[in-house]
Amino acid sequence: MNDRRLHFRTFMVLLIIVTLAFIWLLLPYYGAIFWGAILAISFMPLHRKLQSRFPRSPNLTALGTVLICLLIVILPLILLASSLLKEGIELYNRMEGGQLNLGSYFDQVVNALPPGLHSLLDRFGLTDIFSIQEKLSSSMLQASRFLASHAVNIGQNTFGFVVSLGIMLYLLFFLFRDGAQLMRKIISVVPLSNPHKQLLIRKFVAVVRATLKGNIVVAATQGALGGLIFWVLGIQSALLWGVVMAFLSLLPAVGAALIWLPVAIYYLVTGDILHGIILAAYGVLVIGLVDNVLRPVLVGKDTKMPDYVILISTLGGLTTFGLNGFVIGPLIAALFMAVWALLPSASQES
Repeated sequence: MNDRRLHFRTFMVLLIIVTLAFIWLLLPYYGAIFWGAILAISFMPLHRKLQSRFPRSPNLTALGTVLICLLIVILPLILLASSLLKEGIELYNRMEGGQLNLGSYFDQVVNALPPGLHSLLDRFGLTDIFSIQEKLSSSMLQASRFLASHAVNIGQNTFGFVVSLGIMLYLLFFLFRDGAQLMRKIISVVPLSNPHKQLLIRKFVAVVRATLKGNIVVAATQGALGGLIFWVLGIQSALLWGVVMAFLSLLPAVGAALIWLPVAIYYLVTGDILHGIILAAYGVLVIGLVDNVLRPVLVGKDTKMPDYVILISTLGGLTTFGLNGFVIGPLIAALFMAVWALLPSASQES
């Protein structure tokens, strides 16, 4: 008996060491592996439909689903990122050349305010125009420099990007073809009861799909609508601001208003009443309505998580894992809530 326990403990130590070594080996390409798995989960219903029509061609159906992912998701994102980086470089060049000064816009807003508001701004130290101009211009310059530097880095790391993209597509093909078999093997080695396994798997898949189809659809819609109204109103770098609004839309209760609202206020206080009213009404009735209508339907219904949990987990995920965190954060939160919900039944079984 003692020999068996010793052998088991030795095996578990070996298992942990080998597993950690394998994870360490995969870390350089964890982003490609992560998004390959996420896309496989999201497009699996479509793959099953193709598989039902062509049951004797697993390789063909897997390849077809990969091509659909490539056309619908990956290529548009690559084209968007390329256009965004070009606009970022142009914005940086305009700021370096003095053609764009964010501080001067703030100066115009303050000068256009009624005299009675100036004393109120004095109390909060918001009338020191020069220091505020300097801070705003410095922040904007840093942001544009960030985009410009990333454009250079992407150009220098083209080979690494191509390798990561190739790994993701290669993995995606095998996940579509052999994903069901792989999932059965993973389930079989998890030391939980079958009902608990099924519940955790359902929660995992539901959160991944809801986060992608909900958060990304809402963010893309709000960003597209915001960029469209900026383009209609003649605001420069409309695509760049649209993408910024899309990223901000990933945060519930914060959203794209951080971008369009200051612009609407600028129009109103500087005398361009028509553009200010159009942008404010469009932001509230169109951009804001998309968030209020689509997000609860696409995200909250599937994940069954409160808005404050989604907000905090999304912010925490973005802070900890970067861009990947907008999926990882809500996923960890959902699994946390699911595991704690299983505690009473697990205690009774033990």
